[in-house]
Amino acid sequence: MNDLPTSDSESRPPAAGFVTTHWSVVLAAAEGPSPEAQAALETLCRTYWQPLYAFVRRQGHSPSDAEDLIQSFFERLIGRDGFRNVSREKGRLRSFLLVSLKRFLVNEWHRTRAEKRGGKRVFMPLDTVAAEAQYELEATQELSAETIFDRRWASALLETVFTKLGQECAAADNSELFTAFKQSLGGDAEQAAQAVIAARLGMTENALKQAFHRMRGRYQKLLRLEVANTVAAPGDIEEELRHLVSILRS
Repeated sequence: MNDLPTSDSESRPPAAGFVTTHWSVVLAAAEGPSPEAQAALETLCRTYWQPLYAFVRRQGHSPSDAEDLIQSFFERLIGRDGFRNVSREKGRLRSFLLVSLKRFLVNEWHRTRAEKRGGKRVFMPLDTVAAEAQYELEATQELSAETIFDRRWASALLETVFTKLGQECAAADNSELFTAFKQSLGGDAEQAAQAVIAARLGMTENALKQAFHRMRGRYQKLLRLEVANTVAAPGDIEEELRHLVSILRS
């Protein structure tokens, strides 16, 4: 499901709404954290923690150490110290988190490992079982920690978009249509396959094509909105999308 738009102007969110995105709220707090900025950064970390976990694992840390490091990293990041390095010039949440994590690993990993496991509170619940399973699939490939981070970042972003689209479709009683649409993005469905899907859903092939077209438009809009949540300005969306496309196609 690597279907990322690159220049669909109809699916672009209006620039006027951009200032309300999570990352923009965080950037506005560079001089000092506000409760709103801390909540926004925590939301972003909950969404994109798996790429950070994969990066730490690729650096050679064990699963338990990686979990401890990520917990400590988030606790430090979302507190006052984390906002000192935020700047609008740095632009992208993806870059900010990776640079911050690298700095944290250099300065803090020895202290974190010295603490007894279980002796500190869990700052954020993490499903490390699923994260570890995904990491094991990628660990067999000759990939750098940065490449694994970027791949997991793109996957996490797409998963977030599909979750939102699925929730919208469920609310509209279109879950079966959503499932068929999601499967269709895995490759070019043959005409015969579309006929089978249409028959199963009680639709004509033409109606199915129109429904898929509308859903693709909504998917692209949600994707752009999610990318907007991770960059500093509307002009950064296209470049970030191109980067994600290159990562998914590599």
